[in-house]
Amino acid sequence: MQWNWRYEKADGTVVVELPDTVVSGGFPSQSEAESWIGESWRDLLDAGIDQVTLLEGDRVVYGPMSLQEP
Repeated sequence: MQWNWRYEKADGTVVVELPDTVVSGGFPSQSEAESWIGESWRDLLDAGIDQVTLLEGDRVVYGPMSLQEP
């Protein structure tokens, strides 16, 4: 099963058209997806993405998780 991030606006609207800098493909494991988000969250925020949800296939693992700094 592939692990993917669903990219969303603050109101939960899914961001469909992603900038070229955003990975839209899947990750082979949860840990790889989480490592990537840990390194990339600022770039996502700069691209207009406010929150993310982690999916394993179609199943929501967790989220939405805000990308805003506390």
